[in-house]
Amino acid sequence: MAEFLLSYYLWIKAVHLIAVIAWMAGMMYLPRLFVYQHQSEKGGEAERYFIQMQRRLLKGIINPAMIAVWILGILMLIANREILSAGWFHVKLTMVLAMSAIHGFYASSRRKFEAGERPRSEKFWRIMNEVPFIMLIIIVIMVIVKPF
Repeated sequence: MAEFLLSYYLWIKAVHLIAVIAWMAGMMYLPRLFVYQHQSEKGGEAERYFIQMQRRLLKGIINPAMIAVWILGILMLIANREILSAGWFHVKLTMVLAMSAIHGFYASSRRKFEAGERPRSEKFWRIMNEVPFIMLIIIVIMVIVKPF
């Protein structure tokens, strides 16, 4: 299996990267939609629109992209087990696990927004809008520079 995957490694890696880009785009946009919902009138048309956008973004882009990232990442590990012992990979994996936890937090928060709640503050969501990008910077440095 590892030899088969190794022969398609660059294709797997390319699709993995495409999925990462889609996941990160959604992860950086969803909290912005939460900010917009905070600014909208409760129960109004704009709020209903933002709830619909949040649901579509999460279920149509963010969730499938994250699943693809994990599946393709695991396939790359099966094909190239040596990276499991690299220090940079441990940092990257920690960041990806943390990103997945944030993803779960966003999904839970989206359900609260849909229920009419407005969890956290607008300022909180403005800060959370930046967190995935900071984590992405760390991930990219680990994968490209491999400092450890």
